[in-house]
Amino acid sequence: TSVMQMEVIVNLKTLPSGMAVIQLEEAVGAAIKNFDNAAGLRVPRHRFLPVKTCSDLLMVMSNLYRMQSGILTMSPERNFNTVPLVKLGPHFNKVKEFLHRFDNIPDLLELDHLTVSGDVTFGPNVVLKGTVIIIANHGDRIDIPAGAMLENKIVSGNLR
Repeated sequence: TSVMQMEVIVNLKTLPSGMAVIQLEEAVGAAIKNFDNAAGLRVPRHRFLPVKTCSDLLMVMSNLYRMQSGILTMSPERNFNTVPLVKLGPHFNKVKEFLHRFDNIPDLLELDHLTVSGDVTFGPNVVLKGTVIIIANHGDRIDIPAGAMLENKIVSGNLR
């Protein structure tokens, strides 16, 4: 058996406890150089949905997508072919914390842009449309109430 020659990627990280660690990785995509006559395929963006952040997870869990024959496809009810720009702040970084902040995932069918920063929670049956920006200042909390419909709104301060 032969050994693949892979480059090691060094990532300096800090654990939640504050401890500094070194994470060593190998890029699997770089392994292609170890195979004779290897070929790559270009896959169009609409054929895969990478979920790397909780912002991506929010969109995939929402009504923007439908599961059809085991494939996630854009909902035919969305009037645009593009996905909204979603930026969730650090309070949403961990999946457990993300899930705790939503009673259920809001309706995003008519959303263009969402920015959420700070200690924010969403009640059930919330609808977000257009551009929505929600900013809870440090030490404050915003609870979006059940059934709220926010369209082209900026919400800031403290709302409980």
